[in-house]
Amino acid sequence: QVRLVESGGGLVQPGESLRLSCAAYGFTFDDYAMSWFRQAPGKEPEGISYINWSGANTWYTDSVQGRFTISRDNSKSTLHLQLNSLKSEDTGMYYCARCAASAYTSCEVSADYWGQGTQVTVSS
Repeated sequence: QVRLVESGGGLVQPGESLRLSCAAYGFTFDDYAMSWFRQAPGKEPEGISYINWSGANTWYTDSVQGRFTISRDNSKSTLHLQLNSLKSEDTGMYYCARCAASAYTSCEVSADYWGQGTQVTVSS
């Protein structure tokens, strides 16, 4: 069955970096766009970055543009999110999710499978 497993979260100080990973199982990874969502304490999850099936096309929400980088390794069925220049407002649970189709725009329509999440806490 479809399974997504995130890793790489942790407690860091402002300005530091983290690299999140998401291992995918049970489906043909390069048939789908993939996404990262973030859920801040007390808030709904929000999409922060999407990537199309090949990795050629990406999208970032304004608050992370220029600091975060999404990438994928289709040979290893793995999705990554590089988080640089972290701020306290980046604190939250980070989820990877499979999008509805191969184009990253499909992530805005539907993300049908989600991982269990990995916690990122940015605090001095």
